Amino acid sequence: MNLILLTHDDIENDRLARVRDPRRLRHLREVHRATPGDRLTLGVVGGHIGQGELLTLCDQEATFALSPLDQAPPPPLPVHLVLALPRPRMLARTLEHVTALGVKQITLLHTRRVEKSYWMSPELTPEKIHHHLVLGLEQARDTLLPEVTLERGFRPFVEGRLPALLEGRRGLLAHPGMPSACPRGVEAPTLLLVGPEGGFIPWEVERLLEAGCEGIHLGQRILRVETAVTALLARLF
Repeated sequence: MNLILLTHDDIENDRLARVRDPRRLRHLREVHRATPGDRLTLGVVGGHIGQGELLTLCDQEATFALSPLDQAPPPPLPVHLVLALPRPRMLARTLEHVTALGVKQITLLHTRRVEKSYWMSPELTPEKIHHHLVLGLEQARDTLLPEVTLERGFRPFVEGRLPALLEGRRGLLAHPGMPSACPRGVEAPTLLLVGPEGGFIPWEVERLLEAGCEGIHLGQRILRVETAVTALLARLF
């Protein structure tokens, strides 16, 4: 945790913050090994970043005296990530990784090779998704939560939502065997589509290309989803 991420409910009179949840308290004690008088980096969800002095720390509560929180969070990446729903364990790691990298719009999509049982995973509850997004923000010293949308049908997504997402964005379909290498240094708004383990099926690839996406690849190696997404974002932006 490189940032103590506060909610508005944690703050009193803009001068004092109280942290009471066990996870953050445990991290302060066991990882930061914080003691009263320490100055730590704090940020407010959806707001700015600054410093705070730890006043008290016990098993039930930590209190901070807040200095002005006047530092903007890191700029977001200009990308909307459309990701075929991964296995639950991989989903958790991927959400944390892409949030730390600055992705602010994420769509989780059903495709032919996505197991239907994945959609029943506890990892897809709003509470679990929020938890992993917060971990990513804390890692990167960011405060702006991504927006996560669930799309349980491939055809309705391609025919109904994709055209609007492509307006004003460059659509990039990352899939093995595509004709073009992944570009570098992209600055324009981008829609990045990444398939599941095993990739999109040919029919899905055809529909996405017909919709206006460009096919790109990362070379001959077949990567795990979490590795491929990280490599794509790093190379693109």
